[in-house]
Amino acid sequence: MSQSYIRRSLEPIVERAAREFPAVVLTGPRQSGKTTLLQHVFGRQHRYVSLDLPDVRAAAAEDPRGFLELYPPPVIFDEVQHAPHLLPYIKTKVDAHRNRKGQYLLTGSQNLLLAEKITESLAGRAAMLRLFPLSRREAEGRPNASLAWERKGVVSSSGSHGFGALWQSFIRGGYPELAIQPDRDAFLWQASYIQTYLERDVRTLRQVGDLTQYQNFLRVLAARSAQLLNLTDVARDLGVAVNTAKAWLSVLEATYQVVVVRPYFANVGKRLVKTPKVYFTDVGTLCYLAGLKDPEHAAAGPMGGAIFETAVLAEIVRSLTHRGMDPRVYFWRTLAGTEVDFVVETDVGLVPIEVKLSGTPRPAMAASVKSFQRDLADAAVPGYVVHPGTIQLPLASGVTALPFADL
Repeated sequence: MSQSYIRRSLEPIVERAAREFPAVVLTGPRQSGKTTLLQHVFGRQHRYVSLDLPDVRAAAAEDPRGFLELYPPPVIFDEVQHAPHLLPYIKTKVDAHRNRKGQYLLTGSQNLLLAEKITESLAGRAAMLRLFPLSRREAEGRPNASLAWERKGVVSSSGSHGFGALWQSFIRGGYPELAIQPDRDAFLWQASYIQTYLERDVRTLRQVGDLTQYQNFLRVLAARSAQLLNLTDVARDLGVAVNTAKAWLSVLEATYQVVVVRPYFANVGKRLVKTPKVYFTDVGTLCYLAGLKDPEHAAAGPMGGAIFETAVLAEIVRSLTHRGMDPRVYFWRTLAGTEVDFVVETDVGLVPIEVKLSGTPRPAMAASVKSFQRDLADAAVPGYVVHPGTIQLPLASGVTALPFADL
């Protein structure tokens, strides 16, 4: 069903931030819905100005004071990373009227330079929030649904997917434009998105010279998604310096295209693996870079496990981020090879989550979660084995088999 706007979990958080701070900065990847959200929530009170347009950007650069006089608050400045020089002048305006809240609403799709400029100019004056593509709960019209470990008792979602629909949703990913227009060709959309991302975001960053080689780097990372990432191997395969690969990875992080998951460290008398894992922010982007268009091929092929892990991580990260929180998600792996895919640090303890591609959960699948719970007995809480099927049942004491739809 086509629709024009999908409610986002972040809406009440943005509204509260605008009541408490003179400025709000909303960052996230291109096309994640930042502008749409701000216009939906604040469109009646705030004027909208896009700094993506070359003439507007030039006017802001030539006469920042005059530009801010021309567009007085309350105002939304979109893609403010194109005009970072405006920020000190916005600071002056904010300081002159410190008690006026929600004066300036700013969006940006690059975190690299923007965060530094915001810290310099608007520290203590701006709330920093992030918006990723749609979580599953947002796409299903349940933006405020709690996560599994936050619920009391066994609660099944109303959004259980059949196998085909679930994997089709992975192929399409979570960008709102694809959800609003279900007839759009997801593969063509992703191709256009990557090209736009390369030409408009990456080209402006100093660390990237050769866009073709950088695009190759994207595909190599996609092939190694959800695995321990050895950048030395990646650099050798591409024929670039290790420092170049590190710089490129930092660009991907800064433009919200990947999430780096690091190992959880605790003093349990074991040496743990220190190498991180890298996941693409959007599972649709991963499928596109891996050349996958067909749900059956995606599920049954060698990337099936990585795709499903990416979908699970994306749901956790988006659900927490869209509450205004900073997700604390790790993995756990001993040198002996015992591994838990994700460990979520919560206020009540560490939630271990194992991801399995089989829709038929068995007690043996709980082994690594139980091992984690034994080793971190003081901090670990009940955990889950998340799978693509429809069965929710206890696998062991403190371990529940959980359908992805119920996460």
